[in-house]
Amino acid sequence: GGEETARGVGRSGRIGGMEVFLNWHEWAATEPELRELVDARTADDVAAAVEFATRRHGEQKRPTGAPYLEHLLEALEVLVRGARITERDILCAAVLHDVVEDTPCTVQDITQSFGPHIAELVEWVTIPQDQAKEAYLRQLTQAPDDAKLVKLADRVSNVQTLRNLRLEKQRSYYAQTVTYIVPMAQSFPWFAGWYAAWQRAHADLA
Repeated sequence: GGEETARGVGRSGRIGGMEVFLNWHEWAATEPELRELVDARTADDVAAAVEFATRRHGEQKRPTGAPYLEHLLEALEVLVRGARITERDILCAAVLHDVVEDTPCTVQDITQSFGPHIAELVEWVTIPQDQAKEAYLRQLTQAPDDAKLVKLADRVSNVQTLRNLRLEKQRSYYAQTVTYIVPMAQSFPWFAGWYAAWQRAHADLA
């Protein structure tokens, strides 16, 4: 799940020297851009994932009051426009990454609609209800690369506007990200660079 979003940053937005991804917030505006960047079949499948996630999340809002879809599309934008990832299963899993954790949807439902690989990626990034978040984040070191990429994009969406949170939440989320997410990013050059810039921009929280 995610925590935060912000508005009003332009197309190639930067905050404190770090690139931010806040343009793909509505599917009607996102879809034409996505179709210029990925092949038609991938775009069709991502569109199906967006429809599925929109239906499952329903009226759910983010803690900020923003529509839930904004966070899912931010994660998608991070992958496509930031990391330049165009692989169908990763992009679909990014859109679907919260449906099992935050709605009554099951891994079986995703397998039925999108196949076993996408379902497996979503399962990897779903925090089990009986597990502490830190234990889940430690376990992610064992995840396949595709699942790690989904998690890294999810966390970029959550922490790119960290300053919008209250200070104690900023500090705890910063510490958690530096401890568990930054090491995971080292295997992926674009994410390693993004998180390094993010860490510099938030060094006062250490």
